[in-house]
Amino acid sequence: MNRRSTAARGLALAAVLSLGLAACSTTSGGGSDEPLKVGTILPITGTLAFLGPPEVAGVGLAIQDINEAGGVLGNEVELIPGDSGDTTDYSVSNSTAADLISQDVSVVIGAASSAVSANVVDKFAEQEIMQISPANTATTLSGYSDFYARTAPPDTVQGSALGSLILDDGHQKVGFLVQNEDYGTGLRDNVQQTLEEGGAEIVYGGTGEGQEFQPGETNFAAQVTDLLAQEPDAISVIAFEETKAIVAELLAQGWEFDGTTYFCDGNTASYEGDFDEGTLTGVVGTIPGAQAEEDFQQRLSDYYEETEGSPLEDYSYGPESYDATILAALAAVRGEGTDGATIAENIKAVSGSEEGSVEVTSFEEGVEALENGDEIRYVGVSGIGPLNDDNDPSSAFIGVYEYQADNTIEWTNAVEGSIG
Repeated sequence: MNRRSTAARGLALAAVLSLGLAACSTTSGGGSDEPLKVGTILPITGTLAFLGPPEVAGVGLAIQDINEAGGVLGNEVELIPGDSGDTTDYSVSNSTAADLISQDVSVVIGAASSAVSANVVDKFAEQEIMQISPANTATTLSGYSDFYARTAPPDTVQGSALGSLILDDGHQKVGFLVQNEDYGTGLRDNVQQTLEEGGAEIVYGGTGEGQEFQPGETNFAAQVTDLLAQEPDAISVIAFEETKAIVAELLAQGWEFDGTTYFCDGNTASYEGDFDEGTLTGVVGTIPGAQAEEDFQQRLSDYYEETEGSPLEDYSYGPESYDATILAALAAVRGEGTDGATIAENIKAVSGSEEGSVEVTSFEEGVEALENGDEIRYVGVSGIGPLNDDNDPSSAFIGVYEYQADNTIEWTNAVEGSIG
């Protein structure tokens, strides 16, 4: 699925536009030269709402940096925010999609949930609106549309990393508690493949067993009873907010968490205040993305506090959101147009797919290189490689986190994987 800066300054871009062009005209590249409108469809409410703040901050900070550098093709970028909700109520994402379409956005950043993206991706593509998710990991979205890309890796990478962690800890009888939607089952399938290739047995919740639960489920007594009856030596929980009820039921039935329990990006969050101190000590979780540098974390937090009134407590997918926005803006500059089709046609190129690309680390550097006639590779804060033919990152990091006594996470290390 379904987490993580450089302030640009003072570059005057107005000279690239002819003063005689009217606002409704097109550029020499064939695209609109209207101001770039960026919409968001991010989890403000719902079971993934804990991911909303860093993603909102990532998009907003990127637009701030872009506008401080002179904007896109001489105009400031406009932000039109929207809520994605979650998979328990698709009316939220449907309403947001309709609103963003009506406001003529050219690019949409989001959703966080793969299933929510699957619900709206065709709506955006039909209107030639580019959708870039900072957090989708479902493999079913790879190469889905020319108008869909992502800055998070597909679950082949996280699944391999998570499965390898479980094997490296010596576990051989593994049970799954998995939500029944594309993200949950897709990640499970990839973890299971790695586990079975390593000689482990799946004793509950595996592919084809029909033991998944529906998103929004609150009662896990029967599932936990059936799972523990199989005497697993490790449990992988692939869920969102349902994790709180799952943990409570596992506790009630006597499960020991330390060194035996594994979370994923959908639930590797702070549970400080939700459970007694020490409950989750030793639980391990994985989150796609390199650990955000401290200075970038501070910039994200400062931006969010200034705009929303509170500092960030988590940085998951903040860098991916920032990079998604910068890539869209650079694609518009390269293609000399702010319409979705121009962004779709140029986003691979500015990510570094062209031979001989010049490495740049900010929007400002990218514009300067493009104006010099260079191809560019934007190397952003998320640490991903250039987009491949499926519009997936060609490489990405998976962060490994361990729960401390206060039920908060601490980064331990990261592993890099290639997508191909």
